[in-house]
Amino acid sequence: MAGIRFTIALLLLSTYVSAWKTFVVPHTDGQDDTPALAAALATGNYSANAIILFAKGTKYNIFTPIKFPVLNNVEVRIEGNLSYPDDIPAIQGADFLASTKHLVLKLRLAVDRHSGLLEFPWLMLVHRFTFTGGNNVTLRGSEDPNWGWVDGHGQAWWDAEQQTNRPHGWAFSKITNGVIRDMKLWKPIAWNFATSGSKNIHAYNNKIVAVSSTKVRILHNVKCMLALSSTRKSFPFNTDGFSAGGTDLVFENNHIQNGDDCLTVGSGAKNIVFKNSYCEGGHGLSIGSLGKGGSVADVQNILIENVVMKNSLYAARFKSWTGGNGLARNVTWKNIAFDNVMFPIYVTQNYWDQGVGPRPNSSSTNNTHIQDFLFENFVGTINDKPGYVEGSCVSDPCWYAVEGATGKEVAILDLYPNTATNVLVKHVLATTETWSPVRVMCNATTITSDVGFKCWDGLFIPTKAGLL
Repeated sequence: MAGIRFTIALLLLSTYVSAWKTFVVPHTDGQDDTPALAAALATGNYSANAIILFAKGTKYNIFTPIKFPVLNNVEVRIEGNLSYPDDIPAIQGADFLASTKHLVLKLRLAVDRHSGLLEFPWLMLVHRFTFTGGNNVTLRGSEDPNWGWVDGHGQAWWDAEQQTNRPHGWAFSKITNGVIRDMKLWKPIAWNFATSGSKNIHAYNNKIVAVSSTKVRILHNVKCMLALSSTRKSFPFNTDGFSAGGTDLVFENNHIQNGDDCLTVGSGAKNIVFKNSYCEGGHGLSIGSLGKGGSVADVQNILIENVVMKNSLYAARFKSWTGGNGLARNVTWKNIAFDNVMFPIYVTQNYWDQGVGPRPNSSSTNNTHIQDFLFENFVGTINDKPGYVEGSCVSDPCWYAVEGATGKEVAILDLYPNTATNVLVKHVLATTETWSPVRVMCNATTITSDVGFKCWDGLFIPTKAGLL
């Protein structure tokens, strides 16, 4: 009987394994490899219990966007190398057509009720890879250092400062029980991974390298009507690492070099963990922006810990728009090592678009509230080098300029009166690159609790709460 049971078990296992199908994406030199995959997906044969394989040793051409149907028990393996077109107009044209094809129903003449102008925001929302939903879905790269790379050819876009119809990267949307692992992105054009509407996602061992390698010449107009020039590296604008939307998400052991947020947590995100990772060159570990246009924000239970921040504009950042609504609560940044960072801890409830003018005057009492924010165990150096300008600065003053700041602040709490509760900064050890005294900015009239240091625009003086 034991032998019969064992035989039956083997037969059942064999049947289960054989039920899984593998589609090896075909490749033709010089041609777009997307249509062959799209045709296979359209058959419905690979929407469940399947492996979709970009084979090792093959260099694939992803000239047009890929959109996956709802998937169940499917693994997409990137073991070969994938390449976007290196021609900017080719991507702009392909993504424009894709946006009109997939989202034309959203047009409906989206008239701005105040100005009467037509708006077409959906033109900028095309992803090169879109997962539309499903259960038990894995996006898996390769552990081979030479294979599994996705080359976005972003350098040409950065050099040209081209921001028209830039594609987003990977939309891992509406997935329940998903994994993103071992992915490697080389010079992506802009935004990378987004998990909007997903639940129970584990993203780990991923690598994003959005680092410019060329210099561009900059002209400076001066009052005497002469034009002076200088050079700087072109900048990888908007190359956000992970845009965390959804619930029960864990991001760990990721390596991100980019030119925007390493992590950004949007409204609706709950139970998010980001840990044991490295971020370089970007704009920090960010919550928000929240509350734009008076919208109601909802962010809860965020833990960011054990992260190295190097050569970044910010380390920990929260931003909500002036006049916003809703609540962000129970947010912790812990064990953050920062090296050459301009703003290690930065909180503003008065965010606005500096590109359209000065900060608006607001008498609203409905700004996005914040509650139970903890910044604990921050150690590192503040970039206060005279004359330093971060690469994303294209205006004078720069978009990130803080009125009254000296560049030596370890913490800036730009709070809105009667909307911030229990914000605490503790166990902070910081020095400046110039060895100048470390400072803070904080308005004591905006918060009544002990924030962990003397709340003023002055030297950093820890309080009892900041030392315990």
